[in-house]
Amino acid sequence: MKLLGILLLLVCAATQPLVFAQSLAQSVRVVQGTVLNSDGQPLANAVTYLQDQKTLEVRTFITEADGHYRFGQLASDVDYQLWAEFKGRKSKTRAISSFDSKKQFNFDLKVDTPK
Repeated sequence: MKLLGILLLLVCAATQPLVFAQSLAQSVRVVQGTVLNSDGQPLANAVTYLQDQKTLEVRTFITEADGHYRFGQLASDVDYQLWAEFKGRKSKTRAISSFDSKKQFNFDLKVDTPK
């Protein structure tokens, strides 16, 4: 009987990290996209902002040469605000709701740039 209890304890201990990893993966979201100019061309070196609406903490990402940005490891129980800025001009702000069950969001942010 003791041996059965020990085996059961070992099985539970061995599977616990897997259960934790699965629950963590289910609660994490990603926001990504491209920052574009008025003509729809990608903007390199634009600054994208992601603000946590619980803590008001702001994360930033400077876009790559292709205008791409990405924010990962986002909690699913938090609302976020997302926007981009380039040379003093700002895109519209996008909202990401904790009530939205999606795990991945793709937002292209358009910044009106002078011609």
